Amino acid sequence: MHDVVHLAGPILAGPADEHPEAWIAGGRITYRRPETPAAATLHGWVLPGLVDAHCHVGLLPDGAPDDAAALAHARAEAAAGVLLVRDCGSPTDTRWLQTRDDVPRLVRAGRHLARSRRYLRGLALEIEPEDLVEAVVAQARAGDGWVKLVADWIDRDAGDLAPTFPPAALREAVAAAHAEGARVTAHTFAEETIDHLLDAGIDCLEHATGLQERHLPRLAEAGVPIVPTLVNIATFPDIAARGEAKFPRYAAHMRALWERRHERVAAAHAAGVRIYAGTDAGTVIAHGRIADEVAELAAAIGPVAAVDAACWAARGWLGAAGLAEGDPADLVVVGEDPRADVGTLAAPLHVLRDGQRIAGAAEAAAV
Repeated sequence: MHDVVHLAGPILAGPADEHPEAWIAGGRITYRRPETPAAATLHGWVLPGLVDAHCHVGLLPDGAPDDAAALAHARAEAAAGVLLVRDCGSPTDTRWLQTRDDVPRLVRAGRHLARSRRYLRGLALEIEPEDLVEAVVAQARAGDGWVKLVADWIDRDAGDLAPTFPPAALREAVAAAHAEGARVTAHTFAEETIDHLLDAGIDCLEHATGLQERHLPRLAEAGVPIVPTLVNIATFPDIAARGEAKFPRYAAHMRALWERRHERVAAAHAAGVRIYAGTDAGTVIAHGRIADEVAELAAAIGPVAAVDAACWAARGWLGAAGLAEGDPADLVVVGEDPRADVGTLAAPLHVLRDGQRIAGAAEAAAV
């Protein structure tokens, strides 16, 4: 039984779609006052539950956690106001989390697919190019419509970033995933890799620190979005420092990519490239940092576009409901207008899934 809840508003059903108030009845949004009196009133700015579009629930820096840790990851995301996660690769089967109603809704990509000895140990399925198509088909069938490739990494022989799979292998792999009805996204830091991925028909770019001017018209025309994960890119100077002695060229490259991170995202946005917010939580990034990612995006593209990247646009991209009449009441309530002050996202007052409160201000610490 769901009690009627009055949302005193304002209600932000879109970046420029504002309603003075709304109600939750039967776990769904309505803008028509129900006959049953409201059992509670929530005050504050209401927006659809946030999206972490690049996250790794059930992943630790050294591999797979137990179920208790995976659940803690999901709960930390919910405490931060995230109610939809696109999981971009996990060594654990987290489908059991999709049966729970106290954590974010989860869209899974199965396992990372990486070249042998060209990624973080213990996180990915490591394969050679001739096995990529078979692995992509398997992960397309194991996930929820997404496959994740690791398309570049440090090449220790070259001493710098380099593509992990040949262009022909990428083309065949993306075609195989599309034949299975899945979309393909790819981890990419390096410049050259993006050309290969666009030629292959990729559906999304993760990080995309190597974006060049030549890439922007192709991305915009093809509707290929980027998920910049700027809170992750903030770690590049430390990565460079650790690699400096052995791989000075790689270290210099990583610093250069970090230095132009905001410039790159701003240029993509200005060119009409779609941008979505993701934290890359699950390795060196703690879960529950979506507000930090929105703040980083706001520095590059402005507050309204940054909130859109983590909210209305991101939900539409992943096929999730918003705050239209009859939509499931997956929402977050904050103290101020986030379009004017993105910092208010760091302290959600109430987080509701299907109209039931699952988190709020006291639970908003990162894990």
